[in-house]
Amino acid sequence: MTTYIYMVRHGDSLRTGVDEWTRGLSPKGEEDALRVTECLKDEGIDVMYSSPYIRAVNTIADLADKLEQEIILVDDLREKVWMEGDEQLSDEDLYLELQKMYTDPDYALPGGESNRECQERAVKTLQDILRTHAGKRVAIGTHGMVMSLMMGYFAPEYGLDFLLQTTKPDIYVMEFKEDKVSVRRLPI
Repeated sequence: MTTYIYMVRHGDSLRTGVDEWTRGLSPKGEEDALRVTECLKDEGIDVMYSSPYIRAVNTIADLADKLEQEIILVDDLREKVWMEGDEQLSDEDLYLELQKMYTDPDYALPGGESNRECQERAVKTLQDILRTHAGKRVAIGTHGMVMSLMMGYFAPEYGLDFLLQTTKPDIYVMEFKEDKVSVRRLPI
């Protein structure tokens, strides 16, 4: 029996004046969501899950409408908590912190989660989804870091270099067949 997990990284999002939970898609991100729908509408998706963050939900909402499905929101699929508050790091500082996080999975910024903590909560949820929907096709609206950590749990090549080359949006199909996991990227 084969189970397919479609990891859908959210489209382009607005980064000003809103918190992580309510940050929506930019106009480009709204176009990205329509491309996601076109890419996945004929894949035979049986069930849809998402991070509760608005940008992740909105990236797969049009697909859910087309497929006449509900999106199941799961808090443990949310993006990694980077640090306390809504402070944003510069791209240069973020890269340096990411290097530390991937070198030491227990390293965390003040008030934030370590990679290990984020991976444990997200993978537990993914394993629950795999058990509940064995043999099905499941789409998950997600984020770059948490997606990379979930994928990296099953295959070490999905680490920092992988994270840095992902795009918004992005779709990776994880195929779980017995004890083997394979991954392929869908062009969108």
